Amino acid sequence: MNTALTTSLNTALIAASIALLAGSAGALAGQGHPLRSCPPPVAKPTQTIDLAPGQIQQAPPKVEVVFVLDTTGSMGGLIESAKNKIWSIASTIAQAQPSPEIRMGLVAYRDRGDDYVTKRTPMTDDLDTLYSELMSYQARGGGDGPESVNQALFEAVERFDWSEGDDVLRIVYLVGDAPPKMNFEDDVKHPATCRFARERGILINTIQCGSMTGTRDVWQTIAQNANGAFAAIPQDGGTKAIATPFDEEIKQLDQELSSLMIDYGDQDMKRYQFAKRMRAGVVAEAASEEAAADRAVYNQSHAGRTNLYGRQELVSDVISGKVSLDEVPNDHLPADLQSKPMEELTVLIASNNDRRVTITARLGELGLARREFAEKATPGGRASAFDAQVVEILTEQAARIGLTIHQED
Repeated sequence: MNTALTTSLNTALIAASIALLAGSAGALAGQGHPLRSCPPPVAKPTQTIDLAPGQIQQAPPKVEVVFVLDTTGSMGGLIESAKNKIWSIASTIAQAQPSPEIRMGLVAYRDRGDDYVTKRTPMTDDLDTLYSELMSYQARGGGDGPESVNQALFEAVERFDWSEGDDVLRIVYLVGDAPPKMNFEDDVKHPATCRFARERGILINTIQCGSMTGTRDVWQTIAQNANGAFAAIPQDGGTKAIATPFDEEIKQLDQELSSLMIDYGDQDMKRYQFAKRMRAGVVAEAASEEAAADRAVYNQSHAGRTNLYGRQELVSDVISGKVSLDEVPNDHLPADLQSKPMEELTVLIASNNDRRVTITARLGELGLARREFAEKATPGGRASAFDAQVVEILTEQAARIGLTIHQED
């Protein structure tokens, strides 16, 4: 894979699609502008559930995670670990019971005088967008020890649209190797940010990479003051890329699944969906074999449906009962389907759905086989790895809102 070409294409595609669909405010949301300027969320398909008379359908619990990542020059290994493992982390969370909705966001930080101090990626359930931003991260800058941790942490707590409610798990992971600079008068220092986090029910977990002097005590204090947990991992993240015999079939099935999508809607919606499909294609090609396989498995989960289907996808919406096929305006259909009679469209949707059900079942089997293979390939060797620590901490904290996350032995 040509990393430079992939990063360039990826960045250009995301910038173009966001600018097209959300306007300049949305395009600048990750550059320090208020997240309130982002486009309002679009209603998502609801799951059809048979309820007993008088029974009220409970909304699924929510897991919201913001990763605050040091992207200075010493963090190259950790950044690559995050790129390889973010889908695995998401897939593990998605297997929780009851099935949660998942949103993730990013704050990349360096230091004043570098190319940027912070870059934000708004919290989203479209993890392809988040992953595209993560893929663009490079380890550069820094060099003088302490970094702009205070600003990054404050933005994670105060500049994201965290959901309200007792059924929401709100988590920040601060991941870095250097302590914060404390001599900037215009900074909100971490003790104040931890107080804000406690008031909003946001847990701040800290993960120290390496063993730089002065970091451990601060990281432990931040975690303690924000009801979170502290963990220490190797400087490079401690992860190991794992290829399995199942990856190629997973990739082929994922590609076939993508070909079965039928996007519909007005012109704005069609443009949005087209940009999403293009973005998904870039992500699938740019990701490592491991990440691509984990992404395909994640997309089959309840939480992964929005990432897979987007805002409006005809087969899913008709099968779920969100829309009736005969009520869809003809010009909202893809151009090549507008001349098809209703009977033919009905057969096409049923056929696509049948094939998708088969693919989904097979991907579930392959995902389980892949996980078991990976566990056997690293017996006892992942306890201190970045992804293992993230999941271990989250598993304990998820129990506070009644979520059970299964971890392989």
